[in-house]
Amino acid sequence: VDKATGLIDRLCDCISDHRHPSYVAHSLSDLMRQRIFQIGCGYEDANDCNNLRSDPAFKMACDRLPITGDDLSSQPTMSRLENRVRRPELYRLARAFVDVFISSYETAPEVIILDIDDTNDEVHGSQQLSLFNGHYDEHCYMPLHIYEGQSGKLITTILRPGCRPTGAQVVMIIKRLVAHIRATWPDVKMILRGDSHFSNPEVHDYCEDHEVFYVFGQAGNARLNALGAPFLAQAKILAEAKDGKVRLFSSFSYQAGSWRTPRRVVFKAEVTESGPNPRFVVTNLTSSQPSFIYDRVYCARGRMEGFIKNHKNGLQSDRTSCHRFEANQFRLLLHSAAYVLLHTLVTKGLPDTKWVSVQFDTIQKRLLKVGARIIELATKIKIQFPGAFPLKHLYHRLDATLG
Repeated sequence: VDKATGLIDRLCDCISDHRHPSYVAHSLSDLMRQRIFQIGCGYEDANDCNNLRSDPAFKMACDRLPITGDDLSSQPTMSRLENRVRRPELYRLARAFVDVFISSYETAPEVIILDIDDTNDEVHGSQQLSLFNGHYDEHCYMPLHIYEGQSGKLITTILRPGCRPTGAQVVMIIKRLVAHIRATWPDVKMILRGDSHFSNPEVHDYCEDHEVFYVFGQAGNARLNALGAPFLAQAKILAEAKDGKVRLFSSFSYQAGSWRTPRRVVFKAEVTESGPNPRFVVTNLTSSQPSFIYDRVYCARGRMEGFIKNHKNGLQSDRTSCHRFEANQFRLLLHSAAYVLLHTLVTKGLPDTKWVSVQFDTIQKRLLKVGARIIELATKIKIQFPGAFPLKHLYHRLDATLG
C-alpha cells in the first residue's frame, strides 16, 4: 500500500536530514517506515522500537534481510527524529497529506465533503501549549481533524492548543486547504460540514465569498426558539395523537446580530417519549428540502465519529507526550500516515466485504498480528503461515487486489 500510494516517500521529501552521512546508520526513509508501520500494527510508543527493531517482518518491510540484515533503529534514534522536525517541515508535511488525498482519485470528483471536527487529547505533563479545558475538565490538546465525508479519506490533521478554535482560526486553515485543492480541481464543488461550534460568522462569510457550500449545526437561542415554536407545537399535538415519536421539518430566514446577512436555518421539530428535542442547522444550500438537508446531509457527519475513533483509539494518536509542541504535531502526522495506509488497505484491498467497515483495531488483531515462520535462504525468503489460519482467504484476496 505504501509503494502504491507513495505516501512515506512524499513525507520524507518534506523533511531535511542534516545528519552527517558518515554517522548515519538508519536512513530517514527507514526511520519513517519503521515508525509508521509499527503504529499501523498497534505499537504506538517509540519505546516499542527497542523490542521490534529485530523483528523479521518489520525488517523485511524496510527492505532488510529478516535474519541476517541489520536491526532497525532504537527508541533514542526515533525520539531524536521526532524532536528535530521544525515548523516549515510540518507545514510541508500537512500539504503532502492533501496531495496524497488528491492523488487517490483517478479523476476529479464532482463533489467532496470536508468534514471538520476536533477531539480532546488529554496530556499528562507540561507539554507546550496544552491548556485546561473546562468542558472536558482536564489539561489537553484539541487536534483538528478533516476528512472527506463520503469516503472517510483523511485530508489532514492539525494539532491545536486545548481550546475550541475561533472562526478566524478555522478560516486560516480552510482557506489554505480550499486553495490547494482547487489548484488541482478548479471545478470541484465543496461542502464544509461541522458541528455548531464551527458555525461562526467568519466561516459563513468565507464560504459564501469563495463558492463553498456549508452545513453547520446551530446552537439555539430565544429568537430561534420563537421562530420554531409553531412547528414544535404542531409536533407535540401530533405526538399526543399518535402516542409516539414525531418529527417535522421546516426552514426559515434568520440573522444573528453578528451576521452580515440573513441565512437559511433548517429546523427539526422532534418530540419523543422523553419530550421535545428541537435542532437547528444553518446552511447556504437553497434548493434542497429541509428534511434532506438534516437527515441526509447534516446527520451523515456522524460517520466522522468513526473516522476519529479509528485515528484516536485504533491507532492511539493521543500519545502526544513530547514536551515540544512541534514534536507532538509530528507524532500526530505519523499516526495520520498510519491511518491513510490502513484505510487504503481495507478500501482498496478488501472492497465489498465486511472488513471495509470494521474498526482498525480489529484489522490489527485479525489480519496484521499473525504468527508465521520466516526462513531466509540464499536466493529467496520463505514466509510460512499456519495452515489452519481461518482468514487465509483474505490474504489471497489482498495479494490479488493490491498486487
